[in-house]
Amino acid sequence: MTLLNAHGLTKAYGDKTVLDAVSLSLAEGERVGLVGVNGSGKSTLSRILAGVEAADAGELQRRRGVSVAYLSQQPELEPELSARQLITEGLRSWSEALARYEAASASLAAGEGGDAALEAQAAAALEVERLGGWQRDHEVQALLTHLSIPQPDAPVAALSGGERRRVALARLLISRPDLALLDEPTNHLDVETITWLEEYLLEQYPGALLLVTHDRYLLDRVATRTLELERGKLYDYDGGYETFLQAKAERLAHEARTEQNRQNFLRRELEWLRRQPKARGTKQKARIERALSAQASAPPPKEQHTTLSLDATRAGKTILELRDVALRVGERALVSGVHLLLTQGDRVGIVGRNGTGKTTLLRAIVGQLAPAAGEIVRGANTKIAYFDQERGALKLEESIYDNVAAGSPKVELGGEVMDVHRYLERFAFSPHQQRQPVGSLSGGERARVALARLLRQPANLVVFDEPTNDLDVATLGSLEDLLTSFGGTALVVTHDRWFLDRVATSILHFDGAGAATHYPGNHEAFLRLRAEAEAERHRQLRAPAPEPKATRPAALPAAPAGLNRKERVELDALPELVDAAEQHLAALELRLAAPDAYAAGGEHVRRQLQEVEAARAEVERLTRRWEALEARR
Repeated sequence: MTLLNAHGLTKAYGDKTVLDAVSLSLAEGERVGLVGVNGSGKSTLSRILAGVEAADAGELQRRRGVSVAYLSQQPELEPELSARQLITEGLRSWSEALARYEAASASLAAGEGGDAALEAQAAAALEVERLGGWQRDHEVQALLTHLSIPQPDAPVAALSGGERRRVALARLLISRPDLALLDEPTNHLDVETITWLEEYLLEQYPGALLLVTHDRYLLDRVATRTLELERGKLYDYDGGYETFLQAKAERLAHEARTEQNRQNFLRRELEWLRRQPKARGTKQKARIERALSAQASAPPPKEQHTTLSLDATRAGKTILELRDVALRVGERALVSGVHLLLTQGDRVGIVGRNGTGKTTLLRAIVGQLAPAAGEIVRGANTKIAYFDQERGALKLEESIYDNVAAGSPKVELGGEVMDVHRYLERFAFSPHQQRQPVGSLSGGERARVALARLLRQPANLVVFDEPTNDLDVATLGSLEDLLTSFGGTALVVTHDRWFLDRVATSILHFDGAGAATHYPGNHEAFLRLRAEAEAERHRQLRAPAPEPKATRPAALPAAPAGLNRKERVELDALPELVDAAEQHLAALELRLAAPDAYAAGGEHVRRQLQEVEAARAEVERLTRRWEALEARR
């Protein structure tokens, strides 16, 4: 049954039309993803559907009695209330229904009210059941725990912006509206919390969803339909993110074929017109009109693409080394014993719950603060580009152009000198947009400005703190291509699992108990290796204690055996084998990153992903064998 119908919604800001006669409907229990480039109008459409903002034209109809809740990117909360109070507010409808049921039950127990009290009791009971059942008080504490909300009884005025968003998300989830409009719900959530949210939306949340998110795994698992906003128009696709990619590739290919056919028709007709005499009959005039009509029709607009590139400077033998590093904030110890050696081409994803020290580590690496213990060694030729999650280098009152130019009208990139206007067009900023103040931009557009400012300077070590927040999926793809192809080294703190699976060569995991463990492979490999280690630990805990034996002096550990002739030959060959395996993996990843990689359909994509995983496993196997033989030499 339909919850909401929108027809012909139109919205413009100045001379920019973000919604051009958009129509859609949302039904009970639907899970719909909404995607589009930054600034395409996704948040605007969400606010209009929520009733927070009005359209310039069009009609919006809701079914009577439907409850709609909206999670904005910057929620407004009463600052004097605590997180617990605000989340409990989400139970207001349930509490009122329960109170009506108890009042009617008390009247009946006292022999009062008659049929009216009986009807009121039945109606209230149905409402309690509809709103989640009879025991919901415990859910407040469960959400506080799952969403890692600190100081639940302190005023929210003391919380950070990300923490306030988590409070607003918890309040919405516990209220269980018929339709929830979630604008970037995974921003400021760590990977563990996003995984929990994914499961919650799939298994426990009963209402319909409209998800505006750049989290491609979340879209692929949760969404059953995907909407795309592009140049004011709304396109509708069945299925999650992977299905959307395939269907969009087919749509673009069809549009390209249609345009090619139009161009061929025009060439033929114009050639015919040139050969014909001036006097023409009725049929000839009709043909001329068809040609003129085809000539007047506009070709489909080209998609805006962000093209990211970075000049990688020559790196020395040492890029970065962490030696037994410990981090502390005030009196609070975050992590200790961090060891990490970065070589050229390493791309390390840093994951862990919020507050475990990931950002603090990056700030120590770039020299903004000193470690509590240990040593951070930067190579003599190491040049760092640092992207902080607060986008602190941006000046909100200045234009996009002035922020990026920083007093210099030229940019040199890859040996090519270009003016800043042309450089900014690579980041999908039109000449008109470049005059806008940064403070008027969406979060994703600000992130693109920060990237443009950062990437104009050459570097060989890029340090990114939550670069995926607010970026659209197209720009994320460009950033992934940049990191996998520029040849330098990268440290990336991010909660985006898709991003880590495509980019990371290893994962540094902060466990929240003061330790950081380094795992080979991407995020999927990290999850597998961590699960295996946890299973082994539990197996050892469950194993029966060995029977005591008579004590005797402990034998000295045997020295590792040297290499035999066959192993020495194998060791000599391994460096070239590892290099060849890494080049093969890089070629497969580059093929998968190509714009047309998904055009051949899901089975072809799955085979390519399997090839990449097999190649990555082969690199890991050869590297482990090399290290094992080297240790025995």
